[in-house]
Amino acid sequence: MTDTRPLVMIVDDDAAQVQALCRTLPAHGYDPIGFTDPEAALAALRRSKCDLVLADLRMMPGGMDGIALLQAALQLDPDLVVIIMTGAGTIATAVEAMKAGALDYILKPFKLSMIIPVLERALAVRRLRLENAALERRVREHTAELEAANRELEAFSFSVAHDLRSPLTVILGYADTLIEDFSPQLPHEALVQLEGIVAGAEQMRRLTDGLLRLSRLGRQPLSRQRVDIAALVREVADELRRTSGPRQIAVHVGELPDCVADQALLRQVFVNLLSNAFKFTATRSDPVIAVSGRTEASERIYAVRDNGTGFDMSQSEKLFGAFQRLHATDQYEGTGIGLSIAARVVQRHGGRIWAESEVDRGATFRFSIPG
Repeated sequence: MTDTRPLVMIVDDDAAQVQALCRTLPAHGYDPIGFTDPEAALAALRRSKCDLVLADLRMMPGGMDGIALLQAALQLDPDLVVIIMTGAGTIATAVEAMKAGALDYILKPFKLSMIIPVLERALAVRRLRLENAALERRVREHTAELEAANRELEAFSFSVAHDLRSPLTVILGYADTLIEDFSPQLPHEALVQLEGIVAGAEQMRRLTDGLLRLSRLGRQPLSRQRVDIAALVREVADELRRTSGPRQIAVHVGELPDCVADQALLRQVFVNLLSNAFKFTATRSDPVIAVSGRTEASERIYAVRDNGTGFDMSQSEKLFGAFQRLHATDQYEGTGIGLSIAARVVQRHGGRIWAESEVDRGATFRFSIPG
């Protein structure tokens, strides 16, 4: 096969027709090669590829007809395009040939002006097939590279976070011992600095714990089952109420469709979203949180809405990144890992997650679970 002129294989037991096509097609930009024996044509295909096969439908020497040749040729080269030549009395058989993989058929007798447009269309289809195959191959390669990079990153994150835990425990242990055993002898400034060390080490431990949870998500297999979302949300909301002190927080749970998902991981999504809602309504005298859901096309879509402090949507691209925070740590505690974990869980289920908000007007987080 040349780079500029398509190679067309002509297979017909009519030697005169093969010769006529081989003489005329070069003038139209094609390199033809002709055979009256289908076995010889297949042998040539095994040695080198061609772009298109133009084959007669009738029985040929050796007991092979056009459909048998078509099937054998496509086994050798699935990207090959085949056009069948047939007489008017065998159109139904030509249609059967197309069902078997032929791209088109031409009725005999024909004029060259009829063949050229059919060849052009067939070769255009072949180019599209090859381009699509190349694109799919590149996508597969890039996907494999990305998955490998993600696995390496998760392993690295796990290793770093795991290795940090021991020295952090030592730092916290020594600092606590100094405070408990020697605080009466220490100057006030030294105590303040020690308390700062403890607070910093505690924050780092929370960050490493979050990093460990995030890295485990990529390796934890999904255990899918039908999940009663309404019951799950009520359970999470009750637990958060018990740990939020004397605050009276209204949590309205609407109609929530069930879905098929990993219940433990999905529970973590609602824990993180509802915890955020509890946290960012802390300054409200009448905190209200609403959880709703709906079925749309092939998705279950859930929403957690609050009337808290909200955030600036111009920074929304940071929301689901690990350790990204839109509020200062002296205003609201946290590591910035919760939304990242929620997003990772949703994405592992094949869903999507997004948010809408206005500063001081609350926020709404939505996510979808397919199926």
